[in-house]
Amino acid sequence: MSMDFRLDGRLALVTGSSRGLGWAIAEAMAAQGARVAVNSRNAEDCAAKVEVLSAAGHQALALPFDATETENFQAALAQLAEAHGTPDILVNNAGAIHRAPLAEFGEAEWRRVIDINLTACFLLSRQVAAGMVEKGWGRIINIASIMAQVGRPTIPAYVSSKHGLVGLTKALAVELGPHGVTVNALNPGFFGTELNLNLMADPEFDAMIRGRTPLGRWGEPHELAGAAVFLASDAAAYVNGAALTVDGGMTAAM
Repeated sequence: MSMDFRLDGRLALVTGSSRGLGWAIAEAMAAQGARVAVNSRNAEDCAAKVEVLSAAGHQALALPFDATETENFQAALAQLAEAHGTPDILVNNAGAIHRAPLAEFGEAEWRRVIDINLTACFLLSRQVAAGMVEKGWGRIINIASIMAQVGRPTIPAYVSSKHGLVGLTKALAVELGPHGVTVNALNPGFFGTELNLNLMADPEFDAMIRGRTPLGRWGEPHELAGAAVFLASDAAAYVNGAALTVDGGMTAAM
């Protein structure tokens, strides 16, 4: 029996998909036949990425909204449903990080990271799941982190939010599974994205990443996209409540 990784006829919403890992996932899903809703807070960035996908012969549309503003994303999803239907695939990718020693880590920064990385994923999943349940088919993919498995200093909100996101993944998988909706997480390691340019430029940090990763390098964004396509496809129909680590072996070696 052949495995089907195609996403033809599926509508995929990928949050935070105008750059970085989200963009790589959006590109990969579009290449597999999905119609992709490109999202970020910046409408111009979304439109530019839609042009790139359209020029490559893929189906795409811009859906700018701030995932932390409930009225904002509810209005955007209502417009999407009216024009194109409800998403078959939701990738909760938008995220944030704040770095500071514990004594200097402010409450506002804590709440902002938790709101973006965890609460927004819950609210978006709740909104989108209704349409998936109605259709009897759906895929929710939460982009967590290897920080859902381990910890590092100066990023307590990030670590806590990603641990919580894997917990949310399991809870939703149990509740939505009977309705034909699978919910899984991806735990990326250190990838060469725009957000990590400063870390990559730090010789000491770069050497640490390369030295502690068995593959001896940073990940490339497209190397996470394949795992996302798998989880979104019929090939992963029996994968539910899982957290798949994609880190070049870093956590296996710790």
